[in-house]
Amino acid sequence: MGIYINKTNFKRRALRACKAALCLCVCAGVAVAGSSYFTKKAERNVAAAGSWGLSFSEEGQLPTGNATSDYLKKYNAVYVGDTKSKTIYLTFDAGYENGNTEKILDVLKSHKAPACFFLVGNYIQTNPELVKRMAQEGHIVGNHTMHHPDMAAIGTKESFVAELGELETLYKETTGEDMKKYYRPPQGKYSEENLKLAKELGYKTVFWSLAYVDWYESKQPTKQEAFDKLIPRVHPGAIVLLHSTSETNANILDELLTEWEEMGYKFKSITEL
Repeated sequence: MGIYINKTNFKRRALRACKAALCLCVCAGVAVAGSSYFTKKAERNVAAAGSWGLSFSEEGQLPTGNATSDYLKKYNAVYVGDTKSKTIYLTFDAGYENGNTEKILDVLKSHKAPACFFLVGNYIQTNPELVKRMAQEGHIVGNHTMHHPDMAAIGTKESFVAELGELETLYKETTGEDMKKYYRPPQGKYSEENLKLAKELGYKTVFWSLAYVDWYESKQPTKQEAFDKLIPRVHPGAIVLLHSTSETNANILDELLTEWEEMGYKFKSITEL
C-alpha cells in the first residue's frame, strides 16, 4: 500500500508519515511495507524535521526513503550505493558493548568484509581495545556523536559541532588516528540544517537502505525472523544497518554473509560510496 501526497494534502500526509517514521525508527529506522511518493515540497518538509524511514514495495529492489538520493546528494548524504552493482556496504551502530563485537569482527575478517562501526563516546571510552582492533583490521569507525542525542532537536551550530568534535578528539586520543568523516545521526533523526552543518564540517552523512528490529536486547529476533527480513530485501548498493549489540546478529552473521555471497553480492567499504 503506497502513501500518496499531492499539493492539497501533502502537509497532513507528510506529518502523518513523519510520526509513523518516528515510531518505527526509535533506534534504527525500520523498513515498512509499501511505497512512498513525495512531491518536492513534501520532501522538503520531511527533511526539515525527519526521522529516517523506508518503504519496501518489491523484494530485491531499492526501497523508497524519506528523501531521494538526489536530494540527499546536495548535502553529501547517502542512503544507498550503486544500484546497478551487486554490492553491499555493511554498517554497525553501537552505543555500548555487551560481548558480541569480537565475534562479529571475527566473521568480518573471515569473509574479508569491510564494515563501518558508528560509535558513540561511551563505547570508545569503555572499549578502547575493540576500537583499535576495528581500525587495525581495516574497518571504518564512524561518528555517531559523543552523547547520542536527538540531533534534530539541537538548536545551535556550536552544540552540533561539539557533538561531532568531541568524539573526533576522543577517537584520536584512543587510536592515534584522525577519525574518518562519516556521520550517522542517532536514531536516524535529522533536519535539513543538520545535513548542511555536517557537510560544512566535511562529513558524509550515511543513512541506510536495509535494517530490521534487532536492538531490543531482551527481545532478540530468531534466526528465521532475521533472515526473513534481510535476505529477500537485500538489493544492489544496499547500505545495511545492523546493531553490534544484537546476539542474533553475532550468531547469524557468518551464514548471512555466506548467503549474500551465494546470491552474487560483494562487500565494499563505505569509502567507495
